[in-house]
Amino acid sequence: MNRFLDRELSALAFNSRVLAQAADAGLPLLERLKFLCISSANLDEFFEIRVAGLQQQRATGDAGNVIGGQLAAIRTAALELVAAQYRCLIVDVLPQLRLAGVDLVAERDWRPHEISWLAEHFKTEIEPALSPMALDPARPFPRIQNKSLNFVVRLSGQGGFGRDVSLAIVQAPRSLPRILPLPGAADERERRYAMLSSIMETFADTLFPGLKLLSCHAFRLTRNSDLYVDEEEADDLKDALQGELAQRRYGAAVRLEVQDTCPPDVVARLAEEFALGESEIFRVPEPVNLNRLSALYGMVDRPDLKYRPFVPSNHAVPERGSELFARLRRGDVLLHHPYQSFAPVLELLNTAAHDPNVLAIKQTLYRTGDDSPVAEALLAAALAGKDVTAVIELRARFDEEANIELSSRLQEGGAHVLYGVVGFKTHAKMTLIVRREPDGIRRYCHLGTGNYHPGTARGYTDYGLLTADPVIGQDVHEIFLQLTSLARAPRLQRLLQAPFSLHATLLAKIEREADHARNGRSAHIVAKLNALVEPGIIAALYDASAAGVQIDLIVRGICCLRPQVPGLSDNIRVRSIIGRFLEHSRVFRFANNGDDEVWCSSADWMERNFFRRIEVAFPILDRELHDRVVEDLAMALRDDCGAWIMDGDGRYFRMTPNDPERFDFQAELLALHSGVSGG
Repeated sequence: MNRFLDRELSALAFNSRVLAQAADAGLPLLERLKFLCISSANLDEFFEIRVAGLQQQRATGDAGNVIGGQLAAIRTAALELVAAQYRCLIVDVLPQLRLAGVDLVAERDWRPHEISWLAEHFKTEIEPALSPMALDPARPFPRIQNKSLNFVVRLSGQGGFGRDVSLAIVQAPRSLPRILPLPGAADERERRYAMLSSIMETFADTLFPGLKLLSCHAFRLTRNSDLYVDEEEADDLKDALQGELAQRRYGAAVRLEVQDTCPPDVVARLAEEFALGESEIFRVPEPVNLNRLSALYGMVDRPDLKYRPFVPSNHAVPERGSELFARLRRGDVLLHHPYQSFAPVLELLNTAAHDPNVLAIKQTLYRTGDDSPVAEALLAAALAGKDVTAVIELRARFDEEANIELSSRLQEGGAHVLYGVVGFKTHAKMTLIVRREPDGIRRYCHLGTGNYHPGTARGYTDYGLLTADPVIGQDVHEIFLQLTSLARAPRLQRLLQAPFSLHATLLAKIEREADHARNGRSAHIVAKLNALVEPGIIAALYDASAAGVQIDLIVRGICCLRPQVPGLSDNIRVRSIIGRFLEHSRVFRFANNGDDEVWCSSADWMERNFFRRIEVAFPILDRELHDRVVEDLAMALRDDCGAWIMDGDGRYFRMTPNDPERFDFQAELLALHSGVSGG
């Protein structure tokens, strides 16, 4: 038996757990649709990055047989997942939405007045944006953008130039909305919608006057979207990335999705054009892109079909302005998003930007979102004459373009902008504020497990520590010095840093627990992660389990460790929690014979986080805050509503709530912090 589970199959298993939320009749209907779309978007990225990488390795001949078998197993699992997605949509979610008054109407069910309206809408709003391309020697197959909506049209007849026309491609511009509300609802609570794909298929014949349309079918191509830049050779990383971004939409073809009613010879022509084999073709019902249905969530104003809104608690830091600095001098503050507001972080940045006593602000930025208030605060600080340093990770996948724009704006405003370290992504979440005070220079810090992104702070669970601890402040200062000057790894007193001390220190702490267990002392490890992949850590956990350490792992996504295998991992339990919020925080607890330690980190337990990224782990030193995190972990281990239990073969089994004492971890935290239940 292999001691490690397959990483890619574990990722697909995670998507299946996300999809299970869409099938949960206890959730609001539009939230179920949203989970369905998330599972589809996740699968897209899986093919764009992971499958694309494996196909590339196979093409170069590296471990071809092994990778071939892995790709075959991925296809089997992916086909099952895709079939489950469409079954959930067609058999369950759409009929339930229809009963609730939200009807995504197939063309066969359009009403006469809707057909008339759609015909006119197609003529005036859609057709002018289209450029149908008949294929002949003078018109080669058009370039197909990654994940774009396209139609392959089979025709018969002669065109205006006397040439036979048999095949054409119609591309749907990204500017066209994929879902349209239909006019004239009979009831205030009845809303009817049509998909762009259905509209284009219905009226496609008007694009080819004089020709007979035999068939029209949607298809979608997924391409390799991983950017490659030789950082050692690049004179300017930003310029090099900008050049690569334009090509991302046209990377190597990875997957072809096509309507299952498309004739086999037409599918074969598409596959030949994109140099794809049968194993890369996915025949699916309409629509070919499930993720496009996510637009319906924002279009439908039905609070009864969505989660109850909540307002994050702001009780942890009621102080504002310069009072914030006084509050942090009295002691640390730990924020647990989204239950507690992200506003104190923004307030601290904005206060620092305008405080005449603040000399410098330094921050790492990985993902910030559009129109970022974090960026605005840094710009204001730079314009106010403060020394502002932003370490922006340009290579944050799928956020490269936004980060390039952000870096340009900050540079124009007078900030010092760096792009991290060649060969290492800067993934740490750190802010350092340097302030002159009557007793000398003082440093204020924010350290987090998640990004400086107010949007994800409302949907992802993360911890953020605000502190004026001088030792932590010195450590953060040393890390920023290293990032800007490329000096040697600093000797940190309280923080752990990848790629230097984090991996080795975690191994030592796991071994310390094993030593406690071997000597009959209290030993327990609890780790909450997004992913557990790194072989050295997994091997250390196996050894600790054999020594008698009780190990509880809360791993949301990929987990390559096999739990509960006799003789290997008898004392290891693995669970995954899928709920309203994306579990994103990384937290580690080591019992240490009663002198327990709690750490939060930006790093998952993966090779890339330990060895190819700049990461930070920070201890929770304040006893009250420490105990709060310990209780949070205990609550996560009690959850029986969103929890899945993993077995030694990598299979997950959803827990059955223990009514009437069911325990919903996220709902409990919502009620605790904001006074709102999770429903």
